[in-house]
Amino acid sequence: QHSVKELLSLGIQPDMLVCRSEHELPEGERRKIALFCNVREEAVIPALDAKSIYEVPIRYHEQGMDDVVCRHFGIKAAAPDLTTWKDIHVRKTKPEGEVSIAVVGKYTGLLDAYKSLSEALDHGGIANNVRVKLNWIDSQIFEEDTPLEYLEDTHGILVPGGFGERGAEGKILAAKFARERGIPYFGICFGMQMAVLEAARNLAGIADANSTEFGPAKEPVVGLMTEWTKGNEREVRDVDGDLGGTMRLGAYPAALKPGSKIADIYGATSISERHRHRYEVNNDYRGRLEQHGLRFAGMSPDGILPETVEFADHPWFIGVQYHPELKSRPFEPHPLFASFIGAAVEQSRLV
Repeated sequence: QHSVKELLSLGIQPDMLVCRSEHELPEGERRKIALFCNVREEAVIPALDAKSIYEVPIRYHEQGMDDVVCRHFGIKAAAPDLTTWKDIHVRKTKPEGEVSIAVVGKYTGLLDAYKSLSEALDHGGIANNVRVKLNWIDSQIFEEDTPLEYLEDTHGILVPGGFGERGAEGKILAAKFARERGIPYFGICFGMQMAVLEAARNLAGIADANSTEFGPAKEPVVGLMTEWTKGNEREVRDVDGDLGGTMRLGAYPAALKPGSKIADIYGATSISERHRHRYEVNNDYRGRLEQHGLRFAGMSPDGILPETVEFADHPWFIGVQYHPELKSRPFEPHPLFASFIGAAVEQSRLV
C-alpha cells in the first residue's frame, strides 16, 4: 500500500501488482490488497518462491498474469503452449542423474565472473537430463598440491577464459591430469591455450613452451599474432584497429575439419562464434604439435589462426579459442556444452 501511495503521488496508477512472497497469498489478503490499492482482484499476482527460474513463467501463467496483460492491451491470444518450459522444469527438479564438473579458474572467489559459463553448463545438464554439480577450484592450489586430491572423483574438467600469469601453471596441470586420466576436458579461450602449452611441454618435448602474455618466451607457443605472423597487415587491420590491432572482439567465422570430433558435435564444418582475446596459439608450432596427437581441428578461414584443438584418441578433449557459453540458451543448449556434459555422464558410469 505504501508503494502504491508513492506511485499515486507521482501521478501513476498501477494496473497490476506482483507481490513477492514465500507463502501462498490468501484470497482474503489478495482481495484486501486489490481494494486498498484500487486494482482489480485478478490483477494482484502472487510471485511465490520457485525451485528454479524456469518454473516462474509456469507459475505466473497459473496465476493469470498473461491473461491480465493481454486484456489490458486488448490482445486476443490463444492459450500459450508451455510444454517446453514444463519439460525443462521437470528436468531441473527431477533429473535422472548427476555429474560433477570441476571448473579450474582464478576468479573462483567471485562466481559472478563465470555466470554465463555456469548457466551454459546448466543448459548442458538440461540437454542430458542430469543435474550438474559445479566444483569451483582455484587453479593456484595445483601449484602446491597434487590435482589428484581435488579431481579424482570429478566427471569433467573445464578451464575457462582468463588472463595473466597467476594460476596459469595450475591450469596446465589440470589439462595434463585430464589428458592422462582420460577425463573429459573443455578448455575455453585461455583454457585452450593452457592445454596447448601442456601438450607442447609434455608431448612435443618443447620444455620452454610458454605464452608471451607472461613475458619474453624462448618458445612462444602462445602470443600476439603480430609477434609470429608474417605479411599479415590485412589480417591485423581486420581484427580491431581501435584496439591496437591485437584484439579479436565479436563474432568470427571458423572452418572445421570434416570428420573431426568438433565438426561432428556441431554437425557443420563452417561456424561463427564470439571472441574476446588478444593472444593466439602460434600456428608455427602446429606441425610439431600435430605429430604428437594434438589436432588443430578448427582454423580461421584463411588458415592463419587456430580456433579449436582436440585429441582424437581421448574420450573428450576439446579446446576452443572463442566463448561458446555466450550463445547457449536453455531451449537451445550450445552443442559443445551438451556434448561435454554427455561425455561427463559417460565418465560417471566408469567411476
